[in-house]
Formats: sequence, C-alpha cells, structure tokens
Amino acid sequence: MEKRLHIHLSEEGSDPERIDRMTGNLRRELLQLDVDNVETLPAEEIPAGARAFGPVEVGALLVTLGQSATAVRQVAGLLHGWWSRFQEARPSMRLTMDGDVLELSEASPDQVAEAFETFITKHSTVGA
Repeated sequence: MEKRLHIHLSEEGSDPERIDRMTGNLRRELLQLDVDNVETLPAEEIPAGARAFGPVEVGALLVTLGQSATAVRQVAGLLHGWWSRFQEARPSMRLTMDGDVLELSEASPDQVAEAFETFITKHSTVGA
C-alpha cells in the first residue's frame, strides 16, 4: 500500500515569498530521496487546522512514499535536518500520515529528535 505524507510549513510573520522559497527548497531536497513524487498543494487543499490564517502563510507538500521500506526513515531524517538548520526562527512543521499528526513549532532539539523517532517507528513499512 502506498504511503502519503502531508507536510505543512508555516512561519509567523513571514512573507509569501519566503514561505514559497522554503517550500520549493524542501521539495527539491525531498525529490533527491527514494520517493515516488513530491507535489506542491494548492491553498484550497490544505486541511483545516493547519495553523495558518490564509494561503500565503502555509506551504504544503504531498510526498508519495511508494513501497520503499526505507522511505519513511529517509524523509523523516531529511525533514529533521532541514528543520534543524533554521537557527533563529524555526518554521512550524505539521506532518500528517495515516491520520497521525506530528507538529513541531517550539521544541528542544532532543524533543524533536524523539518525536521524529517515534513517528518513524510508527510509520515504517519494514516488516509490514
């Protein structure tokens, strides 16, 4: 069964161009992994509760992971590293897969690492 991961990025006080650049850069990085596809979602497809007040405040991607046993771990590792590179103001990131949500905004690096590991363990296709 094909797994899909929704990624929603937002950043308080950011302009639409910054969100667009962040989303585009993240998409390019994700396409380098063993994933089937990474699509940019239009604003109207962003689900309710995505911590934004309008389409310019959220960047959204849909990652199709396919059947790869390592794709969840690769994508989560990339997302963790990408999020960690922001030193000053880190963007909020909301990951949704199979009804499970991981939301990162203000957390310590240790809390983020633990949250990603829990998410990976729950959604890994290894042994499935």
